[in-house]
Formats: sequence, C-alpha cells, structure tokens
Amino acid sequence: MTEARSKRWVIGALVTLSLIILSAPTLVVLGASFTAGNIIAFPPDGLSLKWYAKVAGAADLRQAFWRSLQVALICTAIAIPVGTLAGLALAKYRVRFANLLQVYLLLPFTIPLIGSGIGLMLLFGEAGVLGSLWPVGVAACVINLPFMIWAVSASAGALDPDLELAASMCGAPPLQTFLLVTVPAVAPGIITGSLLMFILALNEFLVSLLLVDARTVTLPVQIYNSIRSIITPDLAAISVVFIACAALAILALDRLVGLDIFLKSK
Repeated sequence: MTEARSKRWVIGALVTLSLIILSAPTLVVLGASFTAGNIIAFPPDGLSLKWYAKVAGAADLRQAFWRSLQVALICTAIAIPVGTLAGLALAKYRVRFANLLQVYLLLPFTIPLIGSGIGLMLLFGEAGVLGSLWPVGVAACVINLPFMIWAVSASAGALDPDLELAASMCGAPPLQTFLLVTVPAVAPGIITGSLLMFILALNEFLVSLLLVDARTVTLPVQIYNSIRSIITPDLAAISVVFIACAALAILALDRLVGLDIFLKSK
C-alpha cells in the first residue's frame, strides 16, 4: 500500500510539474498583456486594457489578421476534399506501397520547415504567383496535410463496412453511398482535421515569412517584424488573441465530436 501510494505521489508530482511548465508561458503572456505600463513585464505594472484597445484600433494589425484568416480558410478548403479522400483510401482500401505512403506522410515533420519553405518559394516564384495569398494557403496545407489525413483515417477505421454494403444492396449508386453514408460516418474526423488545419494555418510563420511580401503580410509575420525593433505589451495582447482562437477551436472540437476523436487521430 505504501509503495502504491508513493507511486501515486511521484506520478502526481510529475503531472503537476508538467502542467506548470506547459502553462507558465501562457500565464506570463496573459498577465503581461494587461500591464498598465509601457514596457512588457511580468508581474504586470498595474492592470489595464489599453493594449487591447490599441490592438483593436491598429489598422495594420486588423489587415494582417484578415490576411491570416484568408490563408487559414484557403488551407482548410483544400485540405477537406484532399485529406478526406486520401484518409479514406489509406484506411479502407489496399493501396499499393501503403507503407511507403505512410512514410511519405511523415516528410513534413522530418524535413526542416526552412527547407520546405525555400522549395515552395522557388516553385511559386517560378510560376510568378508570389505576392498573392493563395500560395501561402496552399503551402500551409501541404505542410500540415498529414494531420487531416490521420484524423479522417482514424474515423474511417471505425466505419462499419456493412453500412456501405447495405446502401449498395438498396440500390444506391456509389456516389450517393459516399455522400450519404461514408461522409457522415467519418464526419468527426473531417471536423477534427479541419479545425486543426485552420488553427495551424492561422499561426503559420516560417513558410509565410518566405512567401509573403509587404502587401500580403500575415499576422505572425507582422508580429515578427514588430519584435525586431522593440517588444511592447500590445504584442502580448495579440498573442492572447491567438491563444483565445486556439481555445475556441478546442472547445468547438469538444462540443462537435469530442476530444477523444482528436486524440485517436494522433
């Protein structure tokens, strides 16, 4: 009993330490964003909402956020059909070289982002489309697409094949079976992957830095350009906005499909 209690204490202490380490940066940024002073500091020098008001009134930040939102929407719009079809194919069918494809899906995580970014920059530069927002959305989709595929594959793996067979026996054509049976059955995976792709694209920095110009600066790049001169509390306020967006996405994910679907997709 004493040994079991000791293990519980050790595990509890490790979990508590991990939670503190993970949450400390967020708490520091959150506190610094409410400072009443003119220099970013923690603990904050008084409490004030003036930096949030400054962010709300900054036209360049609003425009940069709108561009980031467009990039995230483009990325998600591409990822939904491509990731869904690829995830279903890998989960339901005997695809040739399936193991090789699984390894290929790991490439975005094994190749440094700077390498992927330079390659995409050269590709889009040769095509003469640099300076537009849609190449940034395509690049974000290419880099993060494995998340979408894994989320759909997790849902497709739990799909009962008898459902599609029953629809076929009832006379439903393949397209109708796909739209009315298969897609609703894997909808949790599609929703999970879509929300994740949206958040990842919204926060994409390194590839965006290589693909945007002065006319198409996204919010992460705008923040980077600002901190090169001086770090002010308004940047902490912007960071809190990003954290809030991620928290809302997680809340929506939990309400729509449950976090267990997301965890299984990992």
